[in-house]
Amino acid sequence: MRDWDDAYANGAHIPGAEGFVPHWQAEAEAFREAAGGQIDIAYGAGPRERLDLFLPERAPGGLCVFVHGGYWKAFDKSVWSHLAAGARAQGWAVALPSYPLAPEARISEITAAVARAITHAAALVPGPVRLAGHSAGGHLVARMVCTDTPLPEAVVARVEHVLSISGVHDLRPLLATQMNDVLGLTLEEARAESPALAEPRPGTRLTAWVGAAERPEFRRQSALIANAWAGFDTEMRLVEVPGRHHFDVIADLASPVSALTRAFAGA
Repeated sequence: MRDWDDAYANGAHIPGAEGFVPHWQAEAEAFREAAGGQIDIAYGAGPRERLDLFLPERAPGGLCVFVHGGYWKAFDKSVWSHLAAGARAQGWAVALPSYPLAPEARISEITAAVARAITHAAALVPGPVRLAGHSAGGHLVARMVCTDTPLPEAVVARVEHVLSISGVHDLRPLLATQMNDVLGLTLEEARAESPALAEPRPGTRLTAWVGAAERPEFRRQSALIANAWAGFDTEMRLVEVPGRHHFDVIADLASPVSALTRAFAGA
């Protein structure tokens, strides 16, 4: 029988894993101090329903939204501010939302909250919308372009590309993990909230981006959605980056000239 807890245990397989969060926090704080930005914009009534918005020096060409990971049960927007740097330098406004976490919120409720965050940010910034998310965030942004999207039609029609970085696209294996004691997933909800089991909106463009040195399960999850959605009216791309693992695969979003930033904020 497969050990599903180990399949999703990223830190246990990354040397120096304990140093990544302090590094992210320091980089994020330094970016906020340098870039300014509109901090803690409310998009809902809940205490975690807040987003940060970083505007470029010129009029923005559109809106990029980055949704953080943490298995739907950890972190907030303040840890990831520096990942706005690349897209912002390319002339995009960049929004980073926090969202309610499990166990206080079910994954379906988190999905709805992220849709509210994107909708609110889209009302502040005109033009096309690009979505990116890491790990659980990859799941959440992929949910935005399913046919049962929680986004209003006027907003989802503006979404021109989705970048799921090391995303979890089939939630059913999580039922066999200890983390489900916190997530509280049922089989019904796991099926309903799995993008790989849903149909994409016609015309969807999605890139599944994953590190080649990640756990096999994350490589499988990325290949899964790329293949499952390729049979529809979509433009799908699967990118495996040599040498990158689950914690450093997102680092290049901070660079305006990286391939990852081009996938997020490029053509």
